Amino acid sequence: MKNNLGKRSLHLFFFLLSFLTLQAEDFTYTFKVDKPTPYVKEPILLTLDLNQTNHDIVLLFNFNIHQSEDYTFQRLDIQKTENYHDAKIHYVYLIYPLRSGDINITFDLIKKVTTDESLAYSFSGDRDNVKKLVTTDTQINLPPLQLRVKPLPEGTVLVGDFALTYDIKKHQANAYEPLPFQVSIKGKGYPPLVETLLPKEGNFTRFTEKPIVNSVATRGGTQNTVTYPMALSHSQSFTLSPIVLKAFDPKTAKSYTLEIPSQHFDIEKVDTQRLVDTVDAPDTVKEDWSWLNTLLGYVIAFFAGYITALSWKWSKKKRQKEDHPLIQKIRDCKDEKALLQVLIAADHTGFTSSIEKLEASLYGNGKINLNKVKQEAEENI
Repeated sequence: MKNNLGKRSLHLFFFLLSFLTLQAEDFTYTFKVDKPTPYVKEPILLTLDLNQTNHDIVLLFNFNIHQSEDYTFQRLDIQKTENYHDAKIHYVYLIYPLRSGDINITFDLIKKVTTDESLAYSFSGDRDNVKKLVTTDTQINLPPLQLRVKPLPEGTVLVGDFALTYDIKKHQANAYEPLPFQVSIKGKGYPPLVETLLPKEGNFTRFTEKPIVNSVATRGGTQNTVTYPMALSHSQSFTLSPIVLKAFDPKTAKSYTLEIPSQHFDIEKVDTQRLVDTVDAPDTVKEDWSWLNTLLGYVIAFFAGYITALSWKWSKKKRQKEDHPLIQKIRDCKDEKALLQVLIAADHTGFTSSIEKLEASLYGNGKINLNKVKQEAEENI
């Protein structure tokens, strides 16, 4: 009976933790978390609402989640009102716990109080001489958000709902000829990155490159496509052992495996007789300067190819940048608020400066030139 009461109390505690509204001086704040008892690397949606209660002052906020080795996080959205006497801010974060046990997510919140006069004064300068907004800043000690994180089954490599595909161009080759091998893992969950997919056993040569990662964070988790380009080679026929990745789906609380069956490769050996020189002695040495013309031809061809490659790379990079979907989205923005939403949704570290300028313009720190901010954002893509 006591054990049942203890479990009920624990469940009640975490239910209350998932929806917590508290009162601070001049405002209230509400935390919501959709999974207070997640598995390791299971996505958690955290929201924070700040609502001004003292309408006699102008209230601004600076909020951040502290960095930690126990979790990763990403801001998905921020919504703010433009009424300085009735501030309302809604934050949305996606969090992944990285270890089991009790984890405390900690925060940094600064309350900034100012007046209408100070606000008007800060806007009185021209675009090149914006006057600094004077505020009274107060550090707010928010209680940490505690998660009780459940461990994963032993041997789990991937967390989420994934599917694996692979492509092997050919199974026959000459000795030491590379055999291209590509693996793609797609699905929703914690980004499916592993140190290596190839088994350690086997004396064949391995060629690997950095995986190509395409991950998009959403309220439902992270949608991923990760491609592993590789190649194998050997001097003789060989067999690649099966590749088995153990995965776990937190939604169903079930384990499953992603597998690549054993692969056999037929290698044509080099005829050693072809490598033996059948001539006993070289011809009489004669002075021959034809090698110089050949060498000069190689040098000229090398530099011509190098310059052509540089030109092609530059033009390709330029075309890729012009074709980037964000370019048109940025150019289509008619005002600061629309541009701010586009840059936040893109979640690109290069947009930090542009986002700060837009927030300063919208919420009290100065005026900006919208076209210049657009240009800066495009250059950082």
